[in-house]
Amino acid sequence: MQLAFLEADKVSFAYDGMDEVISGLDLSIGGRGFTAIMGPNGSGKTTIGKLMMGILKPSSGRVFIDGDDTRTLSLGQAGSKIGYLFQNPQFQIFSQNVMDELVFIPRLKGGDESSLKRKAIRLIRLLHLEDKKDMPVFNLSYGEKQRLAIAGILACGPRYLILDEPTTGLDMVRKDMLISILKKLLDEGMGMTVITHDRRFVNNFSGRLLNMREGRIAETVI
Repeated sequence: MQLAFLEADKVSFAYDGMDEVISGLDLSIGGRGFTAIMGPNGSGKTTIGKLMMGILKPSSGRVFIDGDDTRTLSLGQAGSKIGYLFQNPQFQIFSQNVMDELVFIPRLKGGDESSLKRKAIRLIRLLHLEDKKDMPVFNLSYGEKQRLAIAGILACGPRYLILDEPTTGLDMVRKDMLISILKKLLDEGMGMTVITHDRRFVNNFSGRLLNMREGRIAETVI
């Protein structure tokens, strides 16, 4: 039995002036393996992802990342443990070209330049961006921007990934590429939660499936 890496304790959440999206949620997710969160639009699945990352704070109850209450964590502290892929990846790309993107945040943390570039090259290979490493970011396709965003997340060395609708806008070839990348990360011990409406994509993995409806969860095994 894995110790909980992500934990929700009686969590409720409502956006300002609206009814509760999440109500009395209890959830425990270990630090390894694959978890999918599915549900219809408005069911609260993206809200759960943002609560788990600490982007949103519960209206009541508590969320813990590796034992730390998200109410006491900055986004930077949470981001050192969890990498979060937003639905639109271009909103989390900050540099002008691929290589610069992968050394940008680690360089701010004071990493050795040669080791930063070696790690960037490994990530470029992992994410199949070898022929794009010197390309301006605005020339990348949607799928390439998504893979670059994932590479940028991994460059910061998180223990866990939360991916929000990662297959949106991808054709079958790009989905298959993403599946291959995520399976390799899982094999290397990375844990991940994928928020998605794409059941065909989820069926390529073994793990937990959490079905959201009206702010509550029913769990099955995949």
